Parts: sequence; C-alpha cells; structure tokens
Amino acid sequence: MKQMRLAVRFPGADSTTVRCGHRSGGQTDFSSFAHLARTAERGKFDFFFLAGEGPRPREHHGRTHDLGVFGRPEPLTLLGALAAVTDRLGLAATVDATDNEPYELARRLATLDHLSGGRAAWHVVTSPDAPTGQDVRRGGHLDRAERYTRAAEFVATARELWDSWTPEGTPRPFAHTGQHFDIAGEFTVPRSPQGHPVVLHSGDSDEGREFAASAADVVLTRHGTLEDGQALYADVKARLAAYGRRPDDLTVMAGVTVVLGDTDAEAQENATALRRLQVSPRNALPAPEQVRGRDLSPYDPDGPPPGPGPEPDLVRGRARTADPLRAADTRRASSEATGLAVRRTVIEATTRQSLVGSPETVATALEAFVTAEAADGFVLVPHLTPGGLDDFVDRVVPLLQERGSFRSAYTGTTLRSHLGHAEPVWKG
Repeated sequence: MKQMRLAVRFPGADSTTVRCGHRSGGQTDFSSFAHLARTAERGKFDFFFLAGEGPRPREHHGRTHDLGVFGRPEPLTLLGALAAVTDRLGLAATVDATDNEPYELARRLATLDHLSGGRAAWHVVTSPDAPTGQDVRRGGHLDRAERYTRAAEFVATARELWDSWTPEGTPRPFAHTGQHFDIAGEFTVPRSPQGHPVVLHSGDSDEGREFAASAADVVLTRHGTLEDGQALYADVKARLAAYGRRPDDLTVMAGVTVVLGDTDAEAQENATALRRLQVSPRNALPAPEQVRGRDLSPYDPDGPPPGPGPEPDLVRGRARTADPLRAADTRRASSEATGLAVRRTVIEATTRQSLVGSPETVATALEAFVTAEAADGFVLVPHLTPGGLDDFVDRVVPLLQERGSFRSAYTGTTLRSHLGHAEPVWKG
C-alpha cells in the first residue's frame, strides 16, 4: 500500500482555535508548542508546521481585530527551540518572500537546518496586503503578479546561496543579478545536512500551482471532495515536466481537520459541540461583517441574518475568498429558508470539519484519498490546543501502521528522507 505523509499545523492562526484550560498557556508559552511537536514525533509524523499570521495584526473596522490571533513568537526562533526537544520531526515555518531579503533568510534557514540535523523547511508565502507592506517595505505592497515573480527569484537566489559552499565544506563567492535582487559576496553558513531546507508552498490558485511545480518540494492544498483532490493532484503533477521534474519530486499534502468518537454518531456529536465552542456569540458577527462591509454590532448573534450590503473594506491582513459577497448571499438565503440565526449560520459555513467519525472511519477515508491519487498525505489542523493531536496519534496512527499505509518507525534522520526526496544536486 502506498505510504502516506503526515504533518501537523500548530493551531491558533485563526479565531476558531479552542484553548483547553490552563495547559494551553498563552501565545508565547513554549510548553504548548513542545507538547504538540513531541506528540507528532511520537506518531512518526513527517513535520511540524507553524503557519504565520504576518508581522502586522489583522484589522477590523480600521482597528486591530481582537478576535484574530497575534502575538506568537517569531517562527524560526521558535523552531530552533523545538529542535532541542525533538530528534527526527521536520520543522517548517511560514516566512514571507515579499517582505524579507534572500541573504538573511537563507542564513537563518541554513542555521536551523544545521542545528536540527537536517530537519528545516520553509513555507514560502507572499504578502497580499498594504498594511504589512507599510510596516516592512518602502512604497507599500506589491501587486499579485510581481509578488510571485519576486518569490520565484527569492527561492532561486536562496538556493544559489546554499550552493555557494561545496559539499566538502569550501566556501565560494556568489553573485546574483536579477529583477528584484542584486547581491554578491560570500555566504557565512556551510552547506546544510540535507543540502537545501525543504521548500513548501500553498498552491490552490493557478499561480500557486505553477509556483509549486517550478520551485517547491511540498505543495499544501485544501481538503475537498475526492474528485476535486484528484483533479488538483493530476494538474499540479502534470506541470512538473515543464521544469524538468518528475511526479515524485513534489509531494501533495491536503489540510484536514479531524474529530473522533468511539462511533461515527458520537464523533458527529463531538463535532457539533466543538463548533459551538469555536463560534461564540462574541465572534459570530465579525464573519458576516467581513463580507458585508457593514457594522453588525446592533444585531443579535442568535437572531435572524442581516440583509445584503456593499463591497467591504473592513478586514485587512488575511486572505479573501474569490467571491465573498456571493458566498454571503448564499449563506443568507439558506439562513432565511431554514430559519437559522446568524451564529448558527456562521457555524455551519465556517467550521465544518473535514473528517468526522470513528478511528476506523477516519483511517479508511485518509487511505482512500492517497490510493485514489487525490493527495500524497495530509496536514492535520487540530482546533484544540495543546492536546488536539493526542487522540489521532493514539487511535488512528496505530490503525494506519497496522494496515501498512504509514510508517512504524523513522528510517532516516532528515526531513527529505522522511518525504522520500533525494538531496538536491549541488550546483556550485
């Protein structure tokens, strides 16, 4: 049976995270991060993933959105600390290619790769919004097309820097002249244990898929239907040939949320209870406000839904759906037809988990996606912190191991070895 890949994203990048009592701590409490990382390593996961909220807090109504999550430590520093309390688990951080510079970031990533023994990964993202640009760039934000060309050149430049040391440990001068970067000198960090840190990218859009095919080792996607997964999988794999790459050179991993129970019925009950915890009366109204462009504070969150409104400009610092108003109209019509209140509508529209069922049901569903080539693996996104992965590792992973669809032990020491990727050829 084809072996699946598994990773976990630390919860807390949005307001749907449920913090479980005093054990969850605050955003800077290292014990929460260490608990999840150790649990993932106990489950023989490929990597631990820190999604970033960006250097600037999200805004709502022109002020800091207090339901957004911010205040988390700088991710590469945090992963350096986690490298000391784990032995094999890959360590991935989101770092923006729009608002950083290649030399400094390549140096930090190579350092993490050395300190972790070859377990570092970089989730490449681009920054879409002007507020962040005001914080860290001259001249504000870049348009969409330029963000992707800058990101592609950024990754290529970082790889030139990593290759400026020979595999035998000899430094050589580097020089790069391009559209976005013109740098030269000597790189201070030797070639790292896995050659280059692993590069991840989120690739649901056409631009994202093309970027992943050209530059990434792992592409992160959304979990949808089996047919949607197969279509995306086939599309992004087919793009690899244009860059001289093979299908196995890119690993496709879908993000999933999982709710377990002893039976499928109990799991559904647990999922319903979790959704009500995720969407409290306090955070029910900001969701429709974000797409309606209206102050809905006078509305009762447990009352009827608001009517249509103008195109919004209320929320900054987060990705937007392609057509938020159409989605909102669909939800409002559904609410009016079914008599659902605002809060219940938001619960139904924004917090439905990907997989809900007994351990056997969930394990079978995961295997079906991999067998049908709808994904090579999954990034679990638990909504409970710090123990949201515990049940999955204790109850689902053993089933996958018994069935032969997931490893029972690590066979290598680097993240590339976990993923089945060869070390990149040196291009000095």
